[in-house]
Amino acid sequence: MNSGLPINIRKERGYEIAATSLIVETEKGWKVPSQSGGGSYFVKSNGFSAKCTCKDFKGGTDKCKHIWAVEFIITGQIKRKAEPVQKKTYSQNWPAYDKAAICQKSQFMELLSDLTNSIEQPANSMGRPALQIRDMIFTSILKVYTTFPLRRFMDEVEAAHSKNYISTIPCYSSIGHFMQRGDITPILEELVTITSLPLKSIENSFAVDSTGFGTSQFQRWFSFKYGKEIKSRRWVKVHVMIGTKTNVITSVKITSEVENDSPQLEYLVKDTARNFEMTEVSADRAYLSQNNLELIDSFGAMPYIPFKSNSKATERGELWKKLYHYFNFNHEDFMEHYHKRSNVETTFSMIKSKFSGSVRAKTWDAQVNEVLCKNICHNICVLIHEMHELGIDFDFKK
Repeated sequence: MNSGLPINIRKERGYEIAATSLIVETEKGWKVPSQSGGGSYFVKSNGFSAKCTCKDFKGGTDKCKHIWAVEFIITGQIKRKAEPVQKKTYSQNWPAYDKAAICQKSQFMELLSDLTNSIEQPANSMGRPALQIRDMIFTSILKVYTTFPLRRFMDEVEAAHSKNYISTIPCYSSIGHFMQRGDITPILEELVTITSLPLKSIENSFAVDSTGFGTSQFQRWFSFKYGKEIKSRRWVKVHVMIGTKTNVITSVKITSEVENDSPQLEYLVKDTARNFEMTEVSADRAYLSQNNLELIDSFGAMPYIPFKSNSKATERGELWKKLYHYFNFNHEDFMEHYHKRSNVETTFSMIKSKFSGSVRAKTWDAQVNEVLCKNICHNICVLIHEMHELGIDFDFKK
């Protein structure tokens, strides 16, 4: 028994326990794992003496190895091992998730048909009758959803026609040429907004960010910094505002890769505010500016944009000063809200994993339209999931 062992032996074993085991303070006292692995013991100390619940503790001035272990920790002779961080997990309604995934394609085509049926056909002043624009937009979005090349996609077009989702079967080349039209871009932008509206009663917290979709085109330029010619792939930059609860895209703006992020926030906020009530907006440091903070505040929302290391409280207006102090003195609470911004990264991952992180189109108008179609596909998939998860009911026909 330990109480019969020399004090130096008990001290050495206590040192081993303190160095290799996780010792934590609880309401019952210091919890010390058994060296044999058969449970734990509790050591209580009043500052003058200590007691242990192990059988080896006999009282008096003799210390068992568990008391020695606690003493090494308290006195700082051995650095206390950190408690393992419990990873935060979120529950998932798997039956609803499975059902939404299994019937996603059929519901996608049905919802897409309802969505495009409201598109009005423009007047045809001359020439042979044009193809129905609602049919062409339906097939263009469905083509992006399937990720098939145009020729292999024609089976899907025939299936859609057999179910009366479209009135005619266009040629595959007609679909390709249609995507190059710049006049359909505003229609696709409006469809992104329409597909987000069924969730307006759910979303009030939003996040902003941008990402790029690669193209098959390359560019060359001479870099004076590196003293050589540099070749890189060109890409389309998409700026979005998303709802952090469902990851639905509420507003989108597409620019070239050279455009900065911060100036795009104004359009995204104003466009979202037309249909949604905003309580908070989170974005990374690239969007930090007095104008952006004041814009978000003007719509009654709290901006959660972290300040830079060289930011000062006295260099801007009252709102800047107020938010600067909140960021520094309530940092933990600020970061809890700010980290909702990670949902926008999830949104980009969802789009790229399902509908590809690059575009097939060669011309700029076609590339913009293809990226907008990806956003529409994402929103419809989100709606399908929420139909099963939250039981929401909506109708694009109205």
